Amino acid sequence: MPKLSVIVPFYNVRQYAPDTLRSLLANARDDFEFILVDDCSTDGTVDLLARAERELPGAVLVIHEKNGGLATARNTGIDRARGEYVTFLDGDDWLAPGHCARLVAAIERLGVDFVRTDHVQCTGRARTLHRVPHGRRNVALRPRDAILPAHRTTSVDYAYAWAGVYHRRLAENGLLRFTDGLRTAEDRPWIWKLHREAESFAVTGLLGVFYRRGVASSLTQIGDVRQLDFIRAFDEVLAGAAGDPDAARLVPKAVRTYCAIISHHLGSIERFEPAVARKLKAMSAAALGRMPQDALDEVLGSMDAERATRLRRLRRRAAAARREAEAAA
Repeated sequence: MPKLSVIVPFYNVRQYAPDTLRSLLANARDDFEFILVDDCSTDGTVDLLARAERELPGAVLVIHEKNGGLATARNTGIDRARGEYVTFLDGDDWLAPGHCARLVAAIERLGVDFVRTDHVQCTGRARTLHRVPHGRRNVALRPRDAILPAHRTTSVDYAYAWAGVYHRRLAENGLLRFTDGLRTAEDRPWIWKLHREAESFAVTGLLGVFYRRGVASSLTQIGDVRQLDFIRAFDEVLAGAAGDPDAARLVPKAVRTYCAIISHHLGSIERFEPAVARKLKAMSAAALGRMPQDALDEVLGSMDAERATRLRRLRRRAAAARREAEAAA
């Protein structure tokens, strides 16, 4: 059994893949495997991966016959992974030399289900350190204790799958899989389920993942209909919280985060295509209507004025439209 499986999905990142692959080579070890998943690239990325499979020790190339998105590509990697531990990397990001070995050393030293790490965000030549939003470090903790408080940024808001390492027992228990087909926000239901159902985790200041921002092909830069998958993702987050034994405490956190993301997208609605912008408003209004209304009232009452006003306006319009539809019927 390999010690570590590194799962790396690629889709049309020929410009950046050489950096990614060089960083994997700088992390190679006899007991590491690198699962390279090509999600139907059309720009020649797969040619680079085919060469990497020959030259990178431990590399395995898996080619999708149909584009499935990042979540599905990661699941393909999980299905092929044989390692005692699993970590992720995106095809346009890169790792510091020796980072994978340090990940393994950290999780073995701490003896937990998963470890979360800090990372470096790279926008052009600018470098910004992003820390896991949790104060206690290098000690074993209970993951569900890191979900709250609702009014603060917590570990479930740091939803980067590649910022950490995970024991394979999580995969065996179904906790590492992503929701198939999600094109964006795929990490959100995943990180919530991990924190609700895993038994132990730890946070460490280990730096070694370099996250590339501002990539033109990234969904964070594209205002098309795929961005609206965040609704599906957060519906799943909210359903999981509502079904949890500790629902009374977790639902307000889920509602608050859901509202914050809706407000964020509404606040930059001009970047969406007109038809998608209309759909965003309609789907967001429907989402507000599905939320527990007492929890929604509490969240809106505690949010800053700009975001709360934006969401209340949408909520009123949705309620008025429902009344008109009922009257017409």
